[in-house]
Amino acid sequence: MANDGGISRLKRRLNAIPKDVREALGPDMLKSGNELAETMKRLAPEDTGDLKDSIAVTGPGQQTPRYSQPGGEITVPENAVAITVGNEDVRYPHLVEYGTKAAHAQPFFWPAYRLLKKRITGRAKRAASKAVKKHWGK
Repeated sequence: MANDGGISRLKRRLNAIPKDVREALGPDMLKSGNELAETMKRLAPEDTGDLKDSIAVTGPGQQTPRYSQPGGEITVPENAVAITVGNEDVRYPHLVEYGTKAAHAQPFFWPAYRLLKKRITGRAKRAASKAVKKHWGK
């Protein structure tokens, strides 16, 4: 016959892991978001500097800036970080990224993402793994 206390303990441990993993991922996600935003700023073309200044990192539970892209003003979900470009005065980031008939594309958003994707994914996996290992034996 199975030990009911052991099963209850195992269930408690398994239920605790997601919360611990979420808590462990938060700082690493913000670090990744800030790193990505800084890389975008370095790659963004500079005319007046307004485009670079409009790049923002928004953490979980916070509102993204109005008029930002993609999506405008939204609440960032738990375990997420949003990097947005644009504001009330800078309404043209997509035109810079993809170009128009009159102006060639000057990509900065997607190149930065592709450049850091592997590092960001690895950082998240390491944080999740560390949290699982840390809390598994409790």
